[in-house]
Amino acid sequence: MRKLGDDYTPPSDIVPNVMPFSCQWILSVLNKAISKTVSSLEAYEFSDATTAVHHWWQYQLCDVFIEVIKPYFASSNPEFASAKRYAQDTMWICLDNGLRLLHPFMPFVTEELWQRLPSRNGCKKESIMISDYPSSAEDWTNDDVECEMNLVESVVKELRSLRSLIPNKERLERRVAFVRGRVNDDAEIIIKHELEIKTLGNLSSLEVLKEKDAVPAGCVVGVVNEALSVFLKTQGAIDVDAEREKLKKRMDDIKKLHDNLSRTMSASGYKEKVKSNVHEENVVRLASCLQELSSLEEASQHLERESAKESNGCASPGE
Repeated sequence: MRKLGDDYTPPSDIVPNVMPFSCQWILSVLNKAISKTVSSLEAYEFSDATTAVHHWWQYQLCDVFIEVIKPYFASSNPEFASAKRYAQDTMWICLDNGLRLLHPFMPFVTEELWQRLPSRNGCKKESIMISDYPSSAEDWTNDDVECEMNLVESVVKELRSLRSLIPNKERLERRVAFVRGRVNDDAEIIIKHELEIKTLGNLSSLEVLKEKDAVPAGCVVGVVNEALSVFLKTQGAIDVDAEREKLKKRMDDIKKLHDNLSRTMSASGYKEKVKSNVHEENVVRLASCLQELSSLEEASQHLERESAKESNGCASPGE
């Protein structure tokens, strides 16, 4: 709430399409959380309603949105001025709707916090208890934005996994990272959302490599999916055994999926029993498995090369 400021006035209306990417995304997932919570409450499925509210508050609002808008408030760069205002408006909308959405589950704390929110045009009910329960807004939903954020989060998740291999005393340092993909669309999304990835991944820089570019030296490699790999500069020793085990487990899982799918597709009568669209999906999945296995194998080979360099560098001159 401090980010709103003492003189903040909520907007009378919003147009999501002109807002920054992160604002469009949080409104879209909020819209779905509202729909899921309302439908679950109407069906007396209280566990599902609780899960929907909790997931939005913790994993989307707190873990992602609040973190990703920090550069707008930390920088005096004029290009962030409008983004900062949109972020404030979006935060107010999220808190207003989020607290009302959460109120049936946590009545006292939501009442206290809601009373502290600025009111729109001076119009505010005396209590959150008698205010309208949130309802979905059709123009908030944006599946394309959610799809792009899914890719951003997948990249960040893999970068954080790689960071966990770095010794604790160096783990919080901002680092250089690279992304290399086989699909141009993925590369364009990464470039477009470089700021979000750098912020969530605690990076000093992020460079998108072409498919045939060499793996940068001094990096540990992670595989996001069958078409996308990430590289994090380690600037020192990493837990090679932990990374080796992680890659092995991932490869074993993909091999198992590939083998099961191959058996299914080679079974007697498969083509006669399976619809053409299902067969096409299986062909794509099989190819994806092979591509991901290739990327994982490359990552494994890179790890062994970097490990050998590290060992040779640490060896005494007489050895």
